[in-house]
Amino acid sequence: QVQLVESGGGLVQAGASLRLSCTASGRTFDTMGWFRQAPGKEREFVAALRWSVGNTYYADFVKGRFTISKDNAKNTVYLQMNSLKPEDTAAYYCASNGRGWPAYSFVSGAKNYDYWGQGTQVTVSS
Repeated sequence: QVQLVESGGGLVQAGASLRLSCTASGRTFDTMGWFRQAPGKEREFVAALRWSVGNTYYADFVKGRFTISKDNAKNTVYLQMNSLKPEDTAAYYCASNGRGWPAYSFVSGAKNYDYWGQGTQVTVSS
């Protein structure tokens, strides 16, 4: 199985930046994704990256503000979050799947991921 450990969350003011990290160990995987869940809301897709080919996917509400990237040597995926807004406040989770379907509809679906990290809290104050 795959173990995922997130870090980098925190409390920041609106307009600030944060970088989340997720380090993977264990089995190989095809896609790493970031999701978030605010209190009382469903978990929603944020961004994903296909590890071998480098394709990236973003939810519309983060395009131009968030960037997903990877470090092969460290087996780590990052989520650089700029221009943070109070509505970005949530627990952020990384997840992995090994099936390799390239469609946005697949990589954006939480049910398509097999392994999840414990989550890291991001709080943006106004």
